[in-house]
Amino acid sequence: MKLQRFALALAGAGLLAASVSSVPAFAGKPDPKAHTFVKNVQPNKIKTKAADAGEPCLSAVMVPTAAGTVQEIDSVPGRHIESYSDTPSKFVGTRADTTWYGAVNASGTQVYFYGLLLQGANLYRHTSLVRDNGDAGAWSSTFKKVGTGWTSFKSIATSNYSVAGPTHAYLYGLNTNGSLYRYQIVGAGFRALGPLPGFKGFKAMTVISETATYDTLLMTTNAGALWSVHIPVAAGAKPVLKLIRSSGWADYESLVVQGCGTRGGSLIAAIDNNTQSGTLYAMSKANGAGTAITSYGKIPAVFNGVDHVSITTHYDQLVGE
Repeated sequence: MKLQRFALALAGAGLLAASVSSVPAFAGKPDPKAHTFVKNVQPNKIKTKAADAGEPCLSAVMVPTAAGTVQEIDSVPGRHIESYSDTPSKFVGTRADTTWYGAVNASGTQVYFYGLLLQGANLYRHTSLVRDNGDAGAWSSTFKKVGTGWTSFKSIATSNYSVAGPTHAYLYGLNTNGSLYRYQIVGAGFRALGPLPGFKGFKAMTVISETATYDTLLMTTNAGALWSVHIPVAAGAKPVLKLIRSSGWADYESLVVQGCGTRGGSLIAAIDNNTQSGTLYAMSKANGAGTAITSYGKIPAVFNGVDHVSITTHYDQLVGE
């Protein structure tokens, strides 16, 4: 891991919180935005490479493996894709994972990342510290079991809208019964808002937008279609599905998205587990069949994970729709 990557984590914050007994549950830590160190960083001036004029967009993919390791793979699009892979670090075997969000401790001396993962029927929260030198193979992770009853979930994703009010954070779970489940963070716990039917045959998913009024997921089907799924925050509102492409995406088990550009574009690393390869795409703001997609080709790296997810920060809000 390159040390400069962690400058983006200085304004990180943890929102994922505790459990209730009637539904699958997860837990988290207090929001570190109130820490003195973080107050000295102006969140509205923190920019990712995707937003900085004249700087390239960056794809940052975390690779959790069945062997119980993690590895970050960073890639920059261009005529020839540039890619950097850090040294694998010890982790645990997983079957599904969510975004890794960057944060700092109270004194501002320690950078860590957190997220959720599935092992069998259990949901865990990990806290992954970054060693002081920030060098390759620098992750040191701990794990806390925060829920059970997740056997039938095949993919999970999180949203985290935190830059303005009203804020929200959700956990989405794609179930083998053909429904999409959503769980809202409420104080120290969360509340089940699903199921949302109509997702039979869907496979990979990730978040491409998180705003005060809605989240948008990017999802593929077993048949290879690519869809956007607009899910309003308002209680009882129905998701709106728009077909982006009818074919061409069947090979991908994971979609990893970072914001790209100043007009709401997205940089997508689409991962094929069978060939352990990734393809890098740039996508305009999602607009059904009118969405523009550019392929930059294969990423020169080995993607040997059971799942592949974004590594980002609390203030890196996605606006891909």
